[in-house]
Amino acid sequence: MPNLPILDIVAFLWFLGCAYGYGFVTRRGSLAGQGIIAASQRRRNQWMENMLRRENRIFDIQILSALSNANTFFASTSVIIAGGLAALLGSGGKLRAMIEDWPYVEHASPLLWQLKTLFLLSLFVIAFFKFAWGYRLSHYTALMIGAMPMPCEDGEPTPQCLAHAAQTAKLAGNAAEHANTGMRTFYFAIAGIAWYLHPILFMVASLWVVLVIYRREYLSNALDVIGDD
Repeated sequence: MPNLPILDIVAFLWFLGCAYGYGFVTRRGSLAGQGIIAASQRRRNQWMENMLRRENRIFDIQILSALSNANTFFASTSVIIAGGLAALLGSGGKLRAMIEDWPYVEHASPLLWQLKTLFLLSLFVIAFFKFAWGYRLSHYTALMIGAMPMPCEDGEPTPQCLAHAAQTAKLAGNAAEHANTGMRTFYFAIAGIAWYLHPILFMVASLWVVLVIYRREYLSNALDVIGDD
């Protein structure tokens, strides 16, 4: 069993509490069903119901394609960063020595340095799978749009049409949820960089990321616009 500093262990547990605690509160806790994510899902439901009344759905496919392209970009970025961190595992001695020459930087053993690098590497691997699956779900959403029933003669959709639209919106929401989780992982990875400097700074950065994400998802101007009916 490696002898790791207690402060680094506490900092890592604090990070897990911030990341998973925020995710739990926003998905199943007191903040569930609120914020920009929930407001966006209501707009997706509205989008799919409006699409039922259009014969030409090419514009809707173009919107979906534009949304899924972001997943492709971030998935590719995750792979590049993960590759760089994997290379750092084998040749990070000079970088560690340079950083530890800075004032107030905590000195870490080679083992602890590698664990920190593996930690960051795992975050970007998780982000890759989230973005890649979100991109794949966008393909499935496109299939659902292609199978969307045609509008009725009187202009009013049938219950079967509305059910299909709701299922399509739910699938699009699942794709967006995975992409959003991938973005959160990127944010927390930025906090993880601070661990190279000092575990206390890592703890402060983790809390700062939670506050930034909360501000953007629950107190932003974008929420006022998207949620304004």
